[in-house]
Amino acid sequence: MESILQPWPWYVAGPLIATVMLLLMYFGKTFGMSSNLRTLCTIGGAGKFSDFFNFDWKAQRWNLVVVLGAVIGGFIATQFLSDGSTMALSSDTIADLSALGFNNAGETLLPPEIYSWENVLTLKGLSILIIGGFLVGFGTRYAGGCSSGHAITGLSNLQLPSLIAVIGFFIGGLIMTHFILPLIF
Repeated sequence: MESILQPWPWYVAGPLIATVMLLLMYFGKTFGMSSNLRTLCTIGGAGKFSDFFNFDWKAQRWNLVVVLGAVIGGFIATQFLSDGSTMALSSDTIADLSALGFNNAGETLLPPEIYSWENVLTLKGLSILIIGGFLVGFGTRYAGGCSSGHAITGLSNLQLPSLIAVIGFFIGGLIMTHFILPLIF
């Protein structure tokens, strides 16, 4: 049980991811989470308003099961398989976040300075969530997939557009971290 509670080393996690990718390729499927948003919108009737949502969503049921598995797996991992340890952030990152006003840096995945109800319900909090959500949604659609789809499926299939998208994700993350986040906080 102790080995399950600890982070798995790359030489275990990497081959497991590769095995899943090989199985998906064998069955003619591609991995990605953002495509499920299109499927859910189609199920909800969005095809009445946009041709983009007119497709056979039943062919994507398997991918909805992947999302359900991710949600259930995340719940099981946090509720039953967590050893209670905090994230292993570098001391420099903790110092930088503390300088921006994040008092519990490294102790929680959801900093209360952004995600507590008292901060979410402010103009600043709502603006961050709405603008950030729009940019993530627009970027995912514009890039033809999310970071997990491009970085795992696209790169494993040696797709140049996925390499370009992943480079763009990293550049965007660096810009956000070093230029925009200090302006917001």
